[in-house]
Amino acid sequence: MKNLSLNRRQFIKGSGATLALASMGLMGMNFVKTEKTLQVALIGSGWYGKSDLFRLIQIADCEVVALCDVDANMLKEAGELVSQRQKSGKVPTLYKDYRELLKNHKLDITVIGSPDHWHALQAIAAIKSGSHVYLQKPISVDVIEGESVVAAARKYNKMVQVGVQRRSTPHLWDAKREILEKNKLGKISHVEICCYYHMRANGNPDVQPVPDFLDYEMWTGPAPLRPYDGLPHTRWWRTFMEYGNGITGDMCVHMLDTVRWLLALDWPTKITSTGGIYVQKDGKSNISDTQTAIFEFDKLNVVWQHRSWGAPVDPEYPWAFKIFGEKGTLAGSTMKAEFIPMEGEKVLFDVLYEREKYPEDLTEDRIELNAAPATRRQMQNLIKSIETGELPVADIKEGHISTASCILANISMELGRPLVYDPQKMEVVNDPEATAKLRRPYRAPWVHPEPDTV
Repeated sequence: MKNLSLNRRQFIKGSGATLALASMGLMGMNFVKTEKTLQVALIGSGWYGKSDLFRLIQIADCEVVALCDVDANMLKEAGELVSQRQKSGKVPTLYKDYRELLKNHKLDITVIGSPDHWHALQAIAAIKSGSHVYLQKPISVDVIEGESVVAAARKYNKMVQVGVQRRSTPHLWDAKREILEKNKLGKISHVEICCYYHMRANGNPDVQPVPDFLDYEMWTGPAPLRPYDGLPHTRWWRTFMEYGNGITGDMCVHMLDTVRWLLALDWPTKITSTGGIYVQKDGKSNISDTQTAIFEFDKLNVVWQHRSWGAPVDPEYPWAFKIFGEKGTLAGSTMKAEFIPMEGEKVLFDVLYEREKYPEDLTEDRIELNAAPATRRQMQNLIKSIETGELPVADIKEGHISTASCILANISMELGRPLVYDPQKMEVVNDPEATAKLRRPYRAPWVHPEPDTV
């Protein structure tokens, strides 16, 4: 079987492809022209929050007027970096409390890059303040939080774009149009999604005094207050269920959302999951190191597998999806997509980099160069949605379905039984114990949001 490599330059020469990609806003990134300079703020000025913000600065006329973080050192550094990146050269106003930020500024877009346990409260507050939102995934740590964010976005008529940026990844758009929309897979009845990264921080640091530059009470917010054992930034907080939903909530949400988008899938009809801490038992981490989840759709199962130990099943696709059809297989990741037909030549869709157009990417600390083009397109699409009133490609409802499905998988694993979620009644069918777990207890004085009172 021969290989046919189809890079983007070759692909857009195909009949009608240029027009199709241009209509999607994916052909080439152009600076978005708006009637006014967009007023922008960032809540959560860590690594990925800044990365999202810098992509917005690259494609739109905006002024970053405010930043918020509970780590004073991180906040100061972010302010200096933003002043170097934005046209005005100004350092944004710096805040420790997001509520003060939202009270003092009338914003067009609020970018939220805080840890997962803050996403819902901060998104709802930003929406109610009158701002549109770019919200990092997952949108919530429990299902009813997510329902509340969706309700707020619809009630106040605000656009919320979720950071599941595979929906704006150029090589996946190419694969979608060239393979799926041309029915080259035939009947599809099985999908596998996975993550085999060794990303589960599992140390045993000692309890220590909280440094004076960090407001640990505010960092913790509505979550349980763990003894302080070092800066929680980047990987450490993700290793605890107190603040998120483990590797399934962090990584499955991306690949499940990608498959849902590619195949136009809505809510799963049933979710079953098993797993636990099978290997990495020596540290503080309480997220699973091994987990399998089955998301059932109509005559189609999407099967998730993660292990934070051992080797990946397919070294070419350690974090990926594989869609199996009667005529072939479509495999995809953040780096490439590949169509392997039962007969004929393979087709490879290469990742798009934009190093020449955005040379500043090359000096940005920890940037994911393969993901930057997708995030720029997500930002472009959000601005277009604000102008036209059309829902964005990664609308909050889609982000909620993907997020909640992963949360339900964790509940299924905990309870040891399948779950059927009814999104109209917002309950797990015939399962009061599981329904009670759709809301996590909040630490006082924070109050859990409810869909009918946002």
